[in-house]
Amino acid sequence: MPGRTSAEVGVFGGSGFYSFLKETEEVEITTPYGDPSDKLVLGEVGGKKVAFMPRHGRNHDIPPHMINYRANIFAMKKLGVKYIFGPCASGSLQPDVKPGHFVICDQFVDRTRGRKDTYFDGPKTVHISMAEPYCPTLRKIISESAEELGIEYHSSGTVVIIQGPRFSTVAESKWFSSMGWKVVNMTQYPENYLAREQEICYANISLITDYDAGLEGHPDIKPVTLEEVVKVFNENNEKVRELLFRSIKKISGERKCPCSRALKDAIIS
Repeated sequence: MPGRTSAEVGVFGGSGFYSFLKETEEVEITTPYGDPSDKLVLGEVGGKKVAFMPRHGRNHDIPPHMINYRANIFAMKKLGVKYIFGPCASGSLQPDVKPGHFVICDQFVDRTRGRKDTYFDGPKTVHISMAEPYCPTLRKIISESAEELGIEYHSSGTVVIIQGPRFSTVAESKWFSSMGWKVVNMTQYPENYLAREQEICYANISLITDYDAGLEGHPDIKPVTLEEVVKVFNENNEKVRELLFRSIKKISGERKCPCSRALKDAIIS
């Protein structure tokens, strides 16, 4: 899709993040997998064409388990996107990961169910490696940018993705924490994996908004509420924007990462 209706970089916005680009135009994309969450908003950052989509819809009317992840990723691919940033509101599972901190995840644990999570429904079967599920090149760029901006961040961490739309029970949260996992979220899977199937580089920026169901041994830390999530995200919205802008400007050169050769390295049967 040449010309102005194309983009190199994509951004999926999370809760409270619906005004990313200025001087924009909207593009409606159709896909063989149904309708995406919303129209794509096209703009420019540092000379690069960027496509933004609110993954929950601009009115936040699509719950995490009902998002059409396949259509969203395919729409980005159709525009020519090669890099995707997936910022999202997340809960902390560890005491040192505090609300307002950013976590640049390097691993995930999938606890969702029933989501359409592959483009290969047969008859061809494709097995893609996810040993390194987040693009190392993009993760390095984000870490460097956070350092330059003085943002409190964690350069790695495992995110456990729950089905939603409910939050965790205390028992579940204790289990996640005891495993050493750092972040809990509802939308990272299959968004990240589907990007890999399309050979798109994908990186997550988890903005910590809460402590999930509280932390064991910390009775002063209360369970999460939706109001608290929105409040903390809104307070840090500008930092997310600055981090993304700086990171996007750093993207350059030929891709040499697992994402760009996913299908070439896959086992096909």
